[in-house]
Amino acid sequence: MKNEEEEVLIHCLYFTASRFARNITKLAEKFLDAGELAPSYFYMIMVVHFHPEITQKELCRKLSIAPSTSTRFIDKLEKKQLVSRKMSGKQTFISLTQEGEEMYRQFRVSIKELFDDYSETLGRDFSLNLSRMLHEASNKLEKEE
Repeated sequence: MKNEEEEVLIHCLYFTASRFARNITKLAEKFLDAGELAPSYFYMIMVVHFHPEITQKELCRKLSIAPSTSTRFIDKLEKKQLVSRKMSGKQTFISLTQEGEEMYRQFRVSIKELFDDYSETLGRDFSLNLSRMLHEASNKLEKEE
């Protein structure tokens, strides 16, 4: 029988998701090591890869981040010559450089290795279903905002 503490935690998505996020972040840092870039930068690189010349506003929407956060990320990626910025009026368009595209290809290999690692523990189907459910839940919660 579960104790009261465990019952409270199981019924609180916030605490459970935070715990899971810390655990998966530790794994991601092991597989997605790009020197000074945290794993979260790869998400931005992936979005820009799939949406060349994406506006900064759209990038913020897709990543669910504030404009100031995106500016910081873009500044760092631009300094590392992984993205380029093009201004047109008040719009800022972001694209990957050749180095950024290469980083994306390396990222795809690393993300597969990461998946293989946690799938070994969680099971392949469970991992896929959990990822789908988290994605769907995030989409629903973002529509509420």
